[in-house]
Amino acid sequence: MLKNHMDDLTGLGFGQKVFLLAGVIAMAVVVTGSNILVELPLNDWFTWGAISYPVAFLVTDLTNRTLGARLARKVVFVGFIAAVVMSILFANPRIAVASATAFLIAQMLDVAIFDRLRRQSWWKAPIASSFIASFVDTVIFFTLAFAGTGLPWHTWALGDFAAKIIMVAVLILPFRGLIRITDPLTLAPATR
Repeated sequence: MLKNHMDDLTGLGFGQKVFLLAGVIAMAVVVTGSNILVELPLNDWFTWGAISYPVAFLVTDLTNRTLGARLARKVVFVGFIAAVVMSILFANPRIAVASATAFLIAQMLDVAIFDRLRRQSWWKAPIASSFIASFVDTVIFFTLAFAGTGLPWHTWALGDFAAKIIMVAVLILPFRGLIRITDPLTLAPATR
């Protein structure tokens, strides 16, 4: 199994390896931070985690576009493991489990949808994949993390999903700018 992971890396250039490592680190930081910030409500509709977490979809989509779906799944998986460990150490255990479950399902869905739409206009794949995966993530996370706690999790979930959609709209411009920078790193035009 380790040989397969190493084979994935042997065909990459130095810049691509750095990009892959940056993606893993960014994913772990975003998810861990969001797991801590979700416990800090702004009001009855939003938590700070609703603002930080959508950056995970940006990381996934940039990796998918730049290095392809196979390596995007690796960033999700390695980022997932790092985030689970960090979340267990720094966040509420129930939130860590809910986050891990929602994250893995939603991010893998994001990768699959993005990959399927990658040949369409530059904005369709990240918007569609992030929108659908954000909905799935929100439903799974808030149900597992807060159901039965007496906290206003229904409104937090609605606010969280609304914030994710707003962030998808906001992050589409950095995505466009960043793909211009990362395009030289692409493995081949077919991975776009």
